[in-house]
Amino acid sequence: MKIEKAAVIGAGVMGSGIAAHLANAGVPVLLLDVPTSNGAGRNGLAEGAIQRMLKADPAPFMSKRAAKLITPGNTEDDLARLSEVDWIVEVVIEDLAVKQDLYRKIEAVRREGSVISSNTSTLPLAKLTDGLPARFANDFLITHFFNPPRYMRLLEIVASEKTRPEVVSGISDFCDRRLGKGIVMCHDTPGFVANRVGSFWLQCAAVEAIDHELSVEEADAVMGRPLGIPKTGIFGLLDLVGLDLMPKVDASLAAALPQSDAYHGVRRPWPLLDKLIADGYTGRKGKGGFYRLNKDGGGRVKEAIDLKTGDYAPATKPVLESLQLGKAAGLKGLVEHSDRGGQYAWAVLSQVLSYAASHVPEIADTVWDVDRAMQMGYAWKYGPFELIDRLGAGYVAERLAAEGKDVPALLAAAAKAGAFYRVHEGRKQFMTASGDYTNVPRPEGVILLEDIKRASQPLKKNGSASLWDIGDGVVCLEVHTKLNTIDPDVFSILETAIKTLEKNDDYKALVIYNEGTHFCAGANLGLALFAANTGLWPMIESMVEQGQKTYRRMKYAAFPVVAAPSGLALGGGCEILLNSDAVQAHAESYVGLVEAGVGVVPAWGGCVELLHRFASDPKRPRGPMPPVVSAFETIGMAKVAKSAFEAKEMGFLRADNEITFNRERLLADAKAKALSLADGYEAPEPIELTLPGPSGKTTLAFAVRDLLAKGVATPHDEAVADALADILSGGPDADMTEPVAEKEILALERAAFMKMVRTEPTLARMEHTLTTGKPLRN
Repeated sequence: MKIEKAAVIGAGVMGSGIAAHLANAGVPVLLLDVPTSNGAGRNGLAEGAIQRMLKADPAPFMSKRAAKLITPGNTEDDLARLSEVDWIVEVVIEDLAVKQDLYRKIEAVRREGSVISSNTSTLPLAKLTDGLPARFANDFLITHFFNPPRYMRLLEIVASEKTRPEVVSGISDFCDRRLGKGIVMCHDTPGFVANRVGSFWLQCAAVEAIDHELSVEEADAVMGRPLGIPKTGIFGLLDLVGLDLMPKVDASLAAALPQSDAYHGVRRPWPLLDKLIADGYTGRKGKGGFYRLNKDGGGRVKEAIDLKTGDYAPATKPVLESLQLGKAAGLKGLVEHSDRGGQYAWAVLSQVLSYAASHVPEIADTVWDVDRAMQMGYAWKYGPFELIDRLGAGYVAERLAAEGKDVPALLAAAAKAGAFYRVHEGRKQFMTASGDYTNVPRPEGVILLEDIKRASQPLKKNGSASLWDIGDGVVCLEVHTKLNTIDPDVFSILETAIKTLEKNDDYKALVIYNEGTHFCAGANLGLALFAANTGLWPMIESMVEQGQKTYRRMKYAAFPVVAAPSGLALGGGCEILLNSDAVQAHAESYVGLVEAGVGVVPAWGGCVELLHRFASDPKRPRGPMPPVVSAFETIGMAKVAKSAFEAKEMGFLRADNEITFNRERLLADAKAKALSLADGYEAPEPIELTLPGPSGKTTLAFAVRDLLAKGVATPHDEAVADALADILSGGPDADMTEPVAEKEILALERAAFMKMVRTEPTLARMEHTLTTGKPLRN
């Protein structure tokens, strides 16, 4: 099934977000809503949605250019244009009558074989198609995206026995490969999977926080990181999604569920929530919620609400022994502690985990489906069944029984078997509803390093990085430090990789990749700051020189190197990309040379490589000065691309570098790219650049002084810019009539870095960044 053009009906936050993500994938989209008559034109709702998205942060578009793929329209004048599209996504109000009326109009104009889906999260598929023609039912399914569609990986799909199998497989494959979604097939039950379990968790955790007399901060601390849940916890999450949404979801789910469902047992009136909503405290989108920023007196003080009185006070860091024990002894240590934090953790987990275990296979076929849904839809690190295994299935079952609570049959079976998950013959398996174990499924074409690591041993490993044979003569270098930062041990493994591939004919390509949240956040800043504070300047200089030599060896090796970033690729991580033969980037890659933010300059070839990119780009202005100005702005302002598409526009990626939308397909795509380069591979020629020399540096200095006068730049920004300008202009001896070799620019990089790292303002920037995670303007 080919999806070459799509339509989205409903230009609200969700509908417009789906349209934007289809456009991100290069699919032309028709965005329709009801016609307006307020002077904005009949397409005002759709046009307004596009304009809002262009200004939104976080951005729904991966590049502003994608907005050009969306055509606004309305449901009266443009409905006939649905005959042009392959997939129609309905995202209108959750009203059955409204939806069915729209479906009849769609059915009258759509072309044969086109697919229709609803983004509903509350209405059963059976009711949506009731009374509609068989042709419509055959081409209809539910595709439940999570908000925001660009960033949330989960897509829940619900099909009926009438839905054509090729519709299900075709939409699943398209959304997997082109939109980057993780597909979970759900049964046609209220709330499907993620919102069924997630809503129970939210209700239960809020109620138990009140009953156990926890503060908002304490509840979020317990329900957050100790469980592998984002640090927003419960109340921070409610603020994020909007307090006014909770009563609507609650009412809808409660109305759809039978009275026997345990969800009704965690519901109760909540006057505080009602008052907050009525007063405009709807969360981050309003005046605040359970947390708010008090800006009285010109400050920005974070305050938290008292769940009893409704009064705000400055937020405080929770002090609970259970939290400390949880860090030391793990999740079981937390739930076994007798303080209110430990009691609260068990009160919530015992109910949520039991609820999840009670509803398989009702809501989905397998525990794997439920765990995946919670991981991708609610950003849990561990799904509910993985959490049970972390506590011990036997432990959870025995404690529930000892407290006189029902033990779900599935949990009892896991307790008897030992766990919901196991590793068998190098493969991860899960327990089925029948009690047997089966391999965790992987979509066709997916290669995951975690699977390779279970079934094999590394070729080489130290505390910072490892080398893995990923088959077909391709070696994978995995960095596994904190934030995957670079230190001398990473260079050591990279050197080993180069030697291994050069000496062993069985290997022919290298992929640099990991499955952490981030590709590489740059150099190990803590190590550099320690060395500076203890006067170990030779150690810093050695690390700079080692990085240059190792990256050069990698670039000019006799085999292709493909970098496969996802998440942050900053500083030294960006320089890996710049020095690789090709980049296979995950769409959500955030790339930049940010060294100026901590008071230094790129020194592992970032300056010379970016200059070369700009100088050799046929679409950019020619001559010695334009590449210098572009690189100076990009590096000096520490610009960061907020997607792989922006990284191409900014020059961090080449125009021919390829982009993968599904994170789980990134390694396979990178491996295929590496193999495609291996046959007949020739290393690149050394770089020579024509640079303007002192006159160019003077021009850049004038621009910086202007920014300083306007208050845009700080005094230390000027110092960093001066060092950067010296590199990019080619140094004091450069002349436009003589090309500058890359080794000369690398020497300038080293000298400028060592000059800046010895200054007090730079050390202050480094320390501030390490302490707060934010840049210091000094």
